[in-house]
Amino acid sequence: MSKPLIAIVGRPNVGKSMLFNKLCGQRLSIVEDTPGVTRDRLYAECEWRGRKFNIVDTGGIEPTTDNEILLFMREQANIAISSADVIVLVTDVRTGVTAADKDVANMLLRSKKPTVLAVNKMDSTGRTDPAIYEFYALGLGDPIAVSAVHGHGTGDLLDECMKYFPPEEEDEEEDDRIKVAVIGKPNVGKSSLVNHILGEQRVIVSNVAGTTRDAVDSEVDNKYGKYVFIDTAGIRRKSRVDERVEKFSVMRAQMAIERADVCIIMIDAREGVTEQDTKIAGLAHKAGKASIIVVNKWDLVEKETGTMEKMRKAVMRDLSFMSYAPVLFISAKTSQRTDRIFELVNFVNDQSSMRITTGMLNDVLADAQARVQPPTDKGRRLKIYYMTQTGIKPPTFVVFCNSSELFHFSYQRYIENRIRAVFGLEGTPIRMVIRQKGDKQ
Repeated sequence: MSKPLIAIVGRPNVGKSMLFNKLCGQRLSIVEDTPGVTRDRLYAECEWRGRKFNIVDTGGIEPTTDNEILLFMREQANIAISSADVIVLVTDVRTGVTAADKDVANMLLRSKKPTVLAVNKMDSTGRTDPAIYEFYALGLGDPIAVSAVHGHGTGDLLDECMKYFPPEEEDEEEDDRIKVAVIGKPNVGKSSLVNHILGEQRVIVSNVAGTTRDAVDSEVDNKYGKYVFIDTAGIRRKSRVDERVEKFSVMRAQMAIERADVCIIMIDAREGVTEQDTKIAGLAHKAGKASIIVVNKWDLVEKETGTMEKMRKAVMRDLSFMSYAPVLFISAKTSQRTDRIFELVNFVNDQSSMRITTGMLNDVLADAQARVQPPTDKGRRLKIYYMTQTGIKPPTFVVFCNSSELFHFSYQRYIENRIRAVFGLEGTPIRMVIRQKGDKQ
């Protein structure tokens, strides 16, 4: 049984995202004094009184709108409401009860879901602001005074929500899921791919670049395994990132790379590898993440004999520093080869987690030195004493030698290539740490 779910809903700019961040203890959701900043559903795990549960932040609900993005946001909120065990309706004491509040409250009453009414921005302590009593008019029971900024009243809010949780069961513990970050430029099809994998409109898809702003987590269970797919905001060139909200989005995408086990680097088949694609791939490589290069929109490319192989060579040439990463050609729109993604995610995650015994490593090292003699400089020859693995994700090796200066980059790369030739380690970067005799570290 999955953990209980609390959905945080309300009209725009009442402080839903700030309350979400306060409850989960992290700045996961972008907070900005601009209506409509949160667009997709954002999930986080929380714990209160020894009980673990999930909360979901939603975009502000505009009951009457013709705007495409706002319609999608309302649809996202409706999905969150339908899957939640209890709903928290957030309102703003400073504006009082608005027509939009009444419309959202009526929508929740029709859903017949347990609802807790939170009146936010009650920042002063001591006596209760009498303005709170106006919110009884919404027909949702006793309003709970909270301050998302200071955290006042959040304990009372969670106590009230827990009354509606189903009985606790033993199998609510966290699954050992592979975290997969989907990264790339704006409009390469990241959200379309995530929606296809999930089989629902989980993330807003639009031709407007920059639609996705937060890094959105989605759990997937299928015959291949258990995963968390993280859809990220498209990372633009710095010169084009002028909006403050978008700067937060790029930071979220970079944080998503840091917490992922595997990165899917998406490239537009029609454009090929651009300079920005190289920089994005470099973020995953620098972070030491197992990676797959996914060339999307393959259905839109005119093909002739050998087109795919030519494109594969071009990708490998332009991303030469990631020659270890497998390349997959897909169409998120037509589902072409999308199932292969799960097999590759499992494969590169296993490769990134591989452990090699010191004995086997040193056999490979001895063979490599016999094939190609270590370099010399002014009569001094590099001596490599031994090598051992010290970490995984990425595989990290410490090499002990007589002089780190003599251990040229080209010879390090040669040793790395020999390790890959014997043990595989496809789809993952390798870290090599050089230690010379007499190092205190």
